[in-house]
Amino acid sequence: MVAVVVSFNRRDLLREALVALGAQTRPPDALVVIDNGSTDGSPNVVREVAPHADLVETGVNTGGAGGFALGMERAVQAHDADLVWVMDDDTVPEPTALAELLRGRDAAPDAAMFASRPVWTDGRPHPMNVPRHRPHWARSRGLGQLPAGMVPIRTASFVSLLVRADRIRQRGLPVASYFIWNDDFEFSARMARGGYGILCPDSVVVHKTKALASSDLDPGERFFYEVRNKLWTFRFSRCLAPGERLLYIAATLRRWLRTFLRSEDRGVLWRGLRAGVPAGLRRPPANDAYFRKLGVREAGTAA
Repeated sequence: MVAVVVSFNRRDLLREALVALGAQTRPPDALVVIDNGSTDGSPNVVREVAPHADLVETGVNTGGAGGFALGMERAVQAHDADLVWVMDDDTVPEPTALAELLRGRDAAPDAAMFASRPVWTDGRPHPMNVPRHRPHWARSRGLGQLPAGMVPIRTASFVSLLVRADRIRQRGLPVASYFIWNDDFEFSARMARGGYGILCPDSVVVHKTKALASSDLDPGERFFYEVRNKLWTFRFSRCLAPGERLLYIAATLRRWLRTFLRSEDRGVLWRGLRAGVPAGLRRPPANDAYFRKLGVREAGTAA
């Protein structure tokens, strides 16, 4: 079991995350840290707190999507992982987080992935990272009785997600060119298509975002990535069945409408929409082309 942490210029939070990983009641067998070109000394924090870690310094910011693609590839290829546990550097797992994810794996070994329950710093559920449930899946597919609280899910975020490595080998890595936003939605939906994931609510992680915000918070300039990446998902990914795609398109349009209605600067959102639509109609670059353009080798080191 290999843990993967993606980090960019948040050395204090990274320190907390690494200390928490070292305090797990069931520690990871190996740790990969992808430093996405940090300029705040984050690599030195890794060397100090987790000297055993496989530290990969990209030399450039490949985005969260690029970092997770590189990290999962490293875990699977260099460390021969059977399971890959991924998280951002602002994710601080409670001591039993991994043990509870593995308990979920033992309860449902054919599930594609296992998600933790993210909370904010005050203990409230974090609305940005709520996994999408699969209603009635257990009953309709004859899934055995799950331990109390565990439920089947369709998608999840990268805020503490344990993924079967054989599924990654079969269905591919995250799409690095997403850069930020929707990369975890597309990836987790692809991993779980035709199957399911499991939410393990006793596996708790603290997601230390600056504010307790949901996915329809006004994103400002980043709305471009929301539009482009959703269109990439709906047009070019095989992560959703046709009926699901229609449902998610409708849900996305409703969420965008709410975002516009709540925004204090709709001009910024309109610019993101106008730029995001044509970009989303063009196929995203393959990972090797994306990393080659950034000057990053396949193994995740600067060229």
